Amino acid sequence: MRLLHTSDWHLGRAFHRVNMLGAQAEFIGHLVTTVRERDVDAVVVAGDVYDRAVPALAAVELFDDALHRLAELDVPTVMISGNHDSARRLGVGAGLIGRAGIHLRTAASAVGTPVILPDTHGDVAFYGLPYLEPALVKDEFGVEKAGHEAVLAAAMDRVRTDLATRPAGTRSVVLAHAFVTGGAPSDSERDISVGGVSSVPAGVFDGVDYVALGHLHGSQTLTERVRYSGSPLPYSFSETDHRKSMWLVDLGADGTVDAERIDCPVPRPLARIRGRLDDLLVDPEQARHEEAWVEATLTDPVRPAEPMARLCERFPHTLSLVFDPERAPGDPDVSYARRLAGRDDQQIAEDFVAHVRGTGPDEHERTVLRDAFDAVRADETVREVVR
Repeated sequence: MRLLHTSDWHLGRAFHRVNMLGAQAEFIGHLVTTVRERDVDAVVVAGDVYDRAVPALAAVELFDDALHRLAELDVPTVMISGNHDSARRLGVGAGLIGRAGIHLRTAASAVGTPVILPDTHGDVAFYGLPYLEPALVKDEFGVEKAGHEAVLAAAMDRVRTDLATRPAGTRSVVLAHAFVTGGAPSDSERDISVGGVSSVPAGVFDGVDYVALGHLHGSQTLTERVRYSGSPLPYSFSETDHRKSMWLVDLGADGTVDAERIDCPVPRPLARIRGRLDDLLVDPEQARHEEAWVEATLTDPVRPAEPMARLCERFPHTLSLVFDPERAPGDPDVSYARRLAGRDDQQIAEDFVAHVRGTGPDEHERTVLRDAFDAVRADETVREVVR
């Protein structure tokens, strides 16, 4: 069976104020063409279809167009919700849509109920594990403490239990939206760390033939059977070096996996440039970036006049301007933003405690802070669902 693995469409998302809906529509057209020309048997979409729980009408219309075009090809599609989606909203009408061959899996309670698609060698069972917010699903899975590894392990236990009841030789595919150990993140994914744990081990998914992951925006191979497709379009300058693609996966009769990357259309290349403004404006090496979307980091010791206007004369698609002045070694004048760069909410809070009290938090206090951040994250998820 030939699968096309994609994820993280983020329909409706902009790129530094640039409307990406046209590029997203071009990607949908590319996906449909690939399905038709490469004889794809099933499409799997591993979450974050939309960029927000309540998407704009234009994004919903594009999604509707994608569903119609996929259904017209008579090629089944299996799709899960991600942490940016509202699972309940995305799942509305799932039963009716399923009759057209578009199978939406958005409920935690259904992780052990597969979509069965046959080929000439037998059945392939597709299990959808939507984004599982631990605080909201721990009771469903009977885990004592909310945590991503615990709820994913419990969900996979249900998958393996169901798979054991299937005829011998049934192959299996799991769709999951999670941060799995070994994956490289970018700046454009929403943090889903819970309980201080930001990732789960790939071994959680042992026992199935292929795992189609979503959430991280870079295409990655964790093992031959566990892969991220990545987002089809860039959503931050941290993705400058990404090769945006989908996975074309041939699942053999014996469950073997052969995968090929299918490149996605590039609306405009990304570039990060750095240096003093006057140098950037004349450096011949920068000519290759003149038509790119540009993030410029200026290192001038003193902020130059009208930097964005001057940059745009040579780089008309400059979208982001960062100042990082050159300073002498030991210069203490470091910006607040630079002090916080790369630090998560927990670390920032612990540093604040140390700053005001003179000593950092003890283990009990760290647990209180961690529980507070987890509670806020769960509350935000609930608010998005009921909004």
